[in-house]
Amino acid sequence: MPTALSLNVLVERWPIAGAFTISRGSKTEAEVVVAELDDGLYRGRGECVPYPRYGETAEGVSAAIAALAPQIAAGLDRAALQGLLPPGAARNALDCALWDLAAKRAGRPVHELAGLSPPAPQVTAYTISLGSPQAMAEAAARAARRPLLKVKLGQPGDAARIRAVRAAAPGAALIVDANEGWTADSLAANLAACAEAAVTLVEQPLPAADDAALAGFRHPIPICADESVHDRATLARLAGKYEAINIKLDKTGGLTEALALADAAERLGFTLMIGCMISTSLAIAPALLLATRARVVDLDGALLLARDRPHGLRYDECRVHPGGAELWG
Repeated sequence: MPTALSLNVLVERWPIAGAFTISRGSKTEAEVVVAELDDGLYRGRGECVPYPRYGETAEGVSAAIAALAPQIAAGLDRAALQGLLPPGAARNALDCALWDLAAKRAGRPVHELAGLSPPAPQVTAYTISLGSPQAMAEAAARAARRPLLKVKLGQPGDAARIRAVRAAAPGAALIVDANEGWTADSLAANLAACAEAAVTLVEQPLPAADDAALAGFRHPIPICADESVHDRATLARLAGKYEAINIKLDKTGGLTEALALADAAERLGFTLMIGCMISTSLAIAPALLLATRARVVDLDGALLLARDRPHGLRYDECRVHPGGAELWG
């Protein structure tokens, strides 16, 4: 018979293949936190990525998860969890672990438990890190056969960067992520350069605290909220500023809220993008359940690692394929 749930929290570091650079800095490894729930017969796992942009650290996230050990032993469920932790990485790890455990106990995949369509292979964006125009052009040339490239911008000289990437990858669709790196003064010129390069979507051009400047601003390319949207409570203020939202489970606090956010966003007319942090396949697998609803899928986080965990998702030249129950769900 199953016993009371036990909790194990792990901090893991996974090397990145090269370096990953955005407007806020560069890193060479992904630091993730894994929550494991064990009832003596079955084990459920969830992975999250603490994000300093939101004041998160591996130590703080681990402590927040560990503090719920008594409630977990007493039978904490997903519904109760939503009120115990705020949206963020800690709740994501536990929420996904609870989904995984429920699937293992039921002998049914998470998509069936949630009433979702089965996950399917998805074309995913591939990230070109921020660098000099020449360096970004070289990276884009190596990835030019991929159908969708995500170009990191957000520093002075971005017009030259996007022109260089477009010249190096003339056949790829391009989306741009400025990671809050532009200003109201540089917005029009940078968007014009993106339009000239046939960019199809621009993510979070302005700091979340300054995105009021987007209200009523006529722009030639759809704009997607990332840092400005976390969960359903943050949706209402986006109207009139953005056409799309980027859903990441580390922002929503797990699959449970991500599903509810997707429903609410679609009712309000927002296009969906499904994104991720740099992580192993354990964190990407739950996000894949939302990918069939998204116009843009950006789930290359595990592809950017030097190595993935066992039973990881399979990436071919341009697609990410669902994994098996050995990984998650």
